[in-house]
Amino acid sequence: MSANSANMETSGQSAALPRDYGLTGASARQAVEAGLVAAEWYHTEVPRKLMKELMQRSDQPAIRDTILWAVLHVAFAAGGIWFWGSWWAVPFWFAYGVMYGSACDARWHECGHGTAFRTRWMNDVLYHICSFQVARNPVNWRWSHARHHTDTIIVGRDPEIAWMHPIALTLKALAYTGVVEVWQNLKTLARNAAGVLSPDEKDYVPESEWPKAVFWARVHMAIYAAAMMTTIGMLIAGAGWKAAIPLLLVGGPRIYGCWHMVMTGLLQHGGLAEDVLDHRLNSRTVYMNPVSRFIYWNMGYHVEHHMFPMVPYHALARLHEAIKHDLPPANTSIWDGYREMFQAIMRQRREPGYYLKRALPQGAKPYREELHAAVPERSLA
Repeated sequence: MSANSANMETSGQSAALPRDYGLTGASARQAVEAGLVAAEWYHTEVPRKLMKELMQRSDQPAIRDTILWAVLHVAFAAGGIWFWGSWWAVPFWFAYGVMYGSACDARWHECGHGTAFRTRWMNDVLYHICSFQVARNPVNWRWSHARHHTDTIIVGRDPEIAWMHPIALTLKALAYTGVVEVWQNLKTLARNAAGVLSPDEKDYVPESEWPKAVFWARVHMAIYAAAMMTTIGMLIAGAGWKAAIPLLLVGGPRIYGCWHMVMTGLLQHGGLAEDVLDHRLNSRTVYMNPVSRFIYWNMGYHVEHHMFPMVPYHALARLHEAIKHDLPPANTSIWDGYREMFQAIMRQRREPGYYLKRALPQGAKPYREELHAAVPERSLA
């Protein structure tokens, strides 16, 4: 059971797993047949005037946060280089890694929605910078994330499901180092740079966008190659261990600094339901400390973000206050969220089809079971 004693338990048929998470196979067809594709989702009612205020975009908050983020990049990198050769360099490289390898994800995400800045080109510029830092093709992932919001955790439709069953805990543990995911992302970028998109990518990326995907993959691979050649050149010149600096600055932080991105990202949907049409069942809101909120750009308010994805990151706390009466209680901390999630995923390993169904507060609209009437039996009991 979760640490929240009011949570309920839901199990399905154990024979239904493992599942096909591909976007062109049986699960994709089943999702269409079940009426789960681009379906009606539950939304908490918000007064029109308030929603208009919450959706108001502004350049100021994102400019402020982006300047601070950029300054921290420079300061931490400078400290790491200045103290090179001593243990004092380690905390600077550690902090630089988090700014590059973790904070990039939230900024990639928000700018992909076009809500970070009011000015479009500002969103686009930061989106491309962060796409490079997080080692993602900016074209493919823009469309991938659009699908994620249209069909959130719908198996056979959502290309961004992090918790696939049966859960491989070893791979999840390795995710905190970034090694496996970076290798996979680089292979994808290399394939795209060669002009090849996978069947899944072709399923969610419009054909008119394929040439752009190839172009940006080539740009990213060229920058990585330049960083690698700089390191090799420094080695040849006799720079010794200093030759590692280019890779610590470019590319490497996606491996050694991604732990915070993974830590927060796995909380979004872990242990919760697949194939449902209510974000209160498949997404989790977690209260976080100020540092994590800055790094994660308020994405701890994840139920709220999925219900109303066009509300900017800086307004999510206000949105949460407006609708929390209709949502499952938020986890009180990252630790509390992990305690709840870990108990749920360990049970999922024993009972395929189980998911945590969190209790709603008194007065909340109940989970609308009629919205899930078409969901396969494997997902809802």
